[in-house]
Amino acid sequence: MSNFLPLSERNLILTGDTGASLAAIGQQIASSLRKPFVSVDALIAERMDLTIDELRTYFGERRLKAIEAEIIQETALRRDSVIYVSGRILAQAEHRERLADTGPIICLVVTLDIILQRLHVSMGARYHNPSDRALALGELRREWGVRGQDNITEIDVSYVDHEMIMQIVIDTWQAQAIERP
Repeated sequence: MSNFLPLSERNLILTGDTGASLAAIGQQIASSLRKPFVSVDALIAERMDLTIDELRTYFGERRLKAIEAEIIQETALRRDSVIYVSGRILAQAEHRERLADTGPIICLVVTLDIILQRLHVSMGARYHNPSDRALALGELRREWGVRGQDNITEIDVSYVDHEMIMQIVIDTWQAQAIERP
């Protein structure tokens, strides 16, 4: 991460697929830090008045990537915010680097067995349909594309409650955002 921004202007970029609502955790962290919350996926959906899946279906992957690039460019101009962005978008090096220049990127992860258990619960009977399950696992694979990449700090929150997740994320962000000599 570049430390060209003063500490008071650095963003906290949050990503990961914990099976729980990471956007909700991001909103709680933003509220706790008294910072604005930005969801890149919500900005894309709002701009196009379609969900990301609908956008991909109606206009194709190329158009989705173009809109993602526009939104990331605009989001990188924000300061002193908590930004939630999907791993699918951050897997693209140019997007990851652009956002990393504005603050630390923290990826919350859980073990695969927990993800599959939560996926089973959230999908219900659809989990037993091989094509529905394959779609869900494909989305998970895209989200996990960001893991192990440069400029990403991974935190395993497999057995941690929401309050503790918030505290761990805030502490990690503060430690990484402080300028080092």
